[in-house]
This record gives sequence, C-alpha cells and structure tokens, in this order.
Amino acid sequence: MLSLIVGQNRAEHVIPEGAEHHSQYTSQVQDKGKYRSVTGDTSDTSPELLAAIDMGSNSFHMVVARLVHGEIRTLEKMGEKVQLGAGLDEQNRLTEEAQQRALDCLSRFAQRLRGMPREMVQVVGTNALRVARNSHAFIQRAEDVLGYPVEIIAGREEARLIYLGVSHTLSDDSGRRLVVDIGGGSTEFIIGQRFEPQEMESLHMGCVSFRNRYFSDGKISRKQMDRAITHAEQELLNIRQRYRNIGWQSSVGSSGSIKAIASVLATLKVTDGHITMEGMEELRKRLVSMGKTEKLADLGVKDDRQSIFPAGFAILMGAFRSLGIENMAFADGALREGLLYDIVGRIHHEDVRDRTIQALQERYHVDREHGAAVEHTALAAWQQVAQTWGIDTPEDEDVLRWACRLHEIGLTIAHSQYHKHGAYLLRYSDLPGFSQQFQRELATLVRGHRRKFSSSVFDVADKEEIPRLRYLVVLIRLGVLLQHPRNHEPAPDFVLEPGQNGLTIRFPEQWLAQRPLTLADLKNEQDYLSRQDFELRVEPAEG
Repeated sequence: MLSLIVGQNRAEHVIPEGAEHHSQYTSQVQDKGKYRSVTGDTSDTSPELLAAIDMGSNSFHMVVARLVHGEIRTLEKMGEKVQLGAGLDEQNRLTEEAQQRALDCLSRFAQRLRGMPREMVQVVGTNALRVARNSHAFIQRAEDVLGYPVEIIAGREEARLIYLGVSHTLSDDSGRRLVVDIGGGSTEFIIGQRFEPQEMESLHMGCVSFRNRYFSDGKISRKQMDRAITHAEQELLNIRQRYRNIGWQSSVGSSGSIKAIASVLATLKVTDGHITMEGMEELRKRLVSMGKTEKLADLGVKDDRQSIFPAGFAILMGAFRSLGIENMAFADGALREGLLYDIVGRIHHEDVRDRTIQALQERYHVDREHGAAVEHTALAAWQQVAQTWGIDTPEDEDVLRWACRLHEIGLTIAHSQYHKHGAYLLRYSDLPGFSQQFQRELATLVRGHRRKFSSSVFDVADKEEIPRLRYLVVLIRLGVLLQHPRNHEPAPDFVLEPGQNGLTIRFPEQWLAQRPLTLADLKNEQDYLSRQDFELRVEPAEG
C-alpha cells in the first residue's frame, strides 16, 4: 500500500615486493597444478585495495591490487581452468557439475576478498553466462559464495574492458593498435588509440566451443584444422572490410591462448616471442604432423591447455588470414586488469557510464534541462526514503539518477508509447560501462515512469529485485509528475515520511492550491498506483 497524503506542511600469482620475507605470506599449491597461489594477510581492509574477478568460459581469474598515488600495483593473481563453457548441455544449461567446479573456485577466491569494500570489487561473467539459460540461478549461488554482486557483461563491453586492460600495459604511443583476445566462448577484436577504443566487436567463437566442435576426440587432422580455420574466417567476414579500411600500426594479443602460441613459437625458436604469419604457418604444419593433443607437451604446452590449444590456434590463424595480420605481440593485460582500471575511474569520478549517458542524450536529442529537473526532484525524494525502504546503495542512486536523465529517450522513435520505446533502447543497446542487469533495471524504470503501473513493467526485471525496483519506479514517477509543467521550477520543499508500505508527503502551505494541474495529476496517480496495490490518498491543505 502507498499512502500519499498532501498536507500543510529522501592462479597465477605475482608476489608483492618484499612479501617473500613476510611471515604472513605462504605459498600454496593445489592438485594437478591447476591452482597456484600466494596468499597474504587478508585482514587488510584498506580502501586502497582493489579486486576483480573474470568468470570466463574457460578460466576464472582474480587479481588483487593496491591503489598507490593513483597507480595500480598488483599484489597477486589467481587463475583456474574451470571450463564453464564446456559445462553447457544441449539445452544451453549449465550442468550441476560445471556449476560446482565454478563455485569451488569462487570459494577459494572469496577468502582473499573478505572485508573489502563492495565498491572496490568487480565480478563479471562473459560468454558462457551470456548464453546459459540458467545463468540467473547460478549467479545467485555465486553471489552467496563471494558476498559480492556478479554482473554479466555484453560482448562489446567485454571488448572495451579488455582494451582498457591491454592499453595500460603498453607504451603510450599515438598509433592505432589492433587488440585480439581469444576466450573460451568468444573472441574480441578492438581497434583503438592510446586508452580509447574506436571499434569493438565480440564474435561468437572461442577455444572451448571450437575444441568441442573440431577437436573433441583429441586428434589434430589436416581436414579438421582447415575446417576450423575456415569457420573462423567466416565469422570474421562481417568486420573484415571495416577493420581493414580503418587499419592499425601494431597488433597485440592477450589472454591464455595467444600467450601459449607465442610461447610455443619461442620454444621452437621460430620467432623471438612475437607471433608472425610465417611462424603461424610453420606451427600449423607441426600441429598436423603431431596429430594428437596429448603430444603438445613436447612443445611446452601445459596439460590443462593441451585440449584447447589447436582450437585457439585455428581462431588466431583465421584472424591472421582474414585481417591480414603479419606480426603480433603479446600483452599481459586483459579483462581483469581492465576491470581494475574501471574501478579506479569510478572512484575518481571518471565513470565511463556518465559518458555513455551523455552520448545517449546527444544521440537521441533528449531534453537535458528537463531530465535534470526530474533527477533533482526524484533524488530529493530518494534521500528521504532510501534508508527506510532499503534502497540506499550507490547503485540505487545511480540507476534512479540515470533513468531520470534518459526517461524521454524513446521520444525520438514516437510520442505514442515512448516509455516502451525508451525501455527497449536501453535494454538492447550496447552501453559501455553497463552490465546486462543494470541495463534491465534502467529499462524497467524508464518503462514504468508514466501511465499504467502494471506488473508488465517488471517483465524484464529479476524476480528478487522487483520490490526494490517498485520503490524506485515510484520515485521516478513522482519526479516526472512534479515536473510535468516543464517550467524547470525547483522541486518544492516537500517532506516525506516513508513506511514499509506507505508514504506521506507534505508540501508547503498553498503550494498545491496554486497548481491545480499538479493536484489533478496526483489524483490520476491514485488510480495508476492502485494497480500495484498502492493506495494513494490526496488531501489538499485547504481541506
């Protein structure tokens, strides 16, 4: 019930310098070499500590770092070959066995995260969780284990973060660079300059999916290798001409598959550690002549990478051929490092999401002054009710703030049902910096900001988030309603008294008497809110 009363009166590890002499640092090695860690004193909860977890389709990675004078210094890295993507059944559902492997890994990561501030930790899932039909249920279990929220990011957002991580590990040159990252379920291609990506694509091919399709029996035949390479070239057809037309001065590879290829070429003394077209052709002949993945140990390929090595090679060879790559270096930075730099940007008020919102306002010709007025009014209300209603997190404030700025984005398409058009744009657009869940929440608030307030407003929302989002929708509706005249008048000095199922609002004396249309809007809102079992009672001060 909402009672609105208008009366008279808001894996692999880098050991920190000197840590080997610290009594609280120990080395732990677990079975089969899958997990090697150097763990430190987890009681340190300094706000300068940052952490990022990348739940990839093949491997899970965590990096813990410290922010010192604006610079990120890595304390430790962990990695495990979870092979979540290999745990997808014929219905694209994660098997219980795969989920348990993942949860076991996350439980080990969780110990290192304990006590760290929520805003200093980012945990993301990529392609396997994007395609898994039961990813939502798994994420709930993962959040219970970690104690931190888990977000699924879109392919282009993954590409943006990869470029961010790679670019911070390279020299600050002025030329364009191509970055390629081969993951377990997807491969990202980015062209950028310095720290800014210019073109980003995520293609649905990865070393786990290609392994399952072309090398599942452990054999490496000429026919299967040629088919895999051709498949990769076919996937690249959509971006080939555009990327070649833009061009680049250097190319860089990141993540495990490309690192392993570079290492093998160096071991064979074919190259000095760079990956060349000539070296790729030589390695292709060697792989086919060896015939079996189990023989890759002779090339120095680790046991847990042997089964996916030919698949990663085929994808990279397809990229070399399709895009005309002649030489590629390897960079240590990847998605998890990009997440760290993204955290730093947010805490230093250089949030890429703010730039995304501004770009959307420009692209869709949003009335910024009106959006700002709605935002100011809705946030004035939020500040008074947030704690009582349990919507007092920075994420709650952000989603309300940005939804207010974009609530009229759908007007570019049509005035009729523009709130529905706006919700569609926000849900399905590629929005740098935003997770898929955050986009759904933005879409929900924009969808519910006007007209009917029915259950369909929450169709795209996660079920357990609906009570929270219902409160936020009420607030954006209040902001829009009080700014309906579009005269950008400052919000009245109203006072809210929230209860668990109700809200009392008191305006300054005579304020509503001078605004009969606003009073009429409030009365109409009574009917709209009643559809969600909210009772709205309007009592003008004049009695």
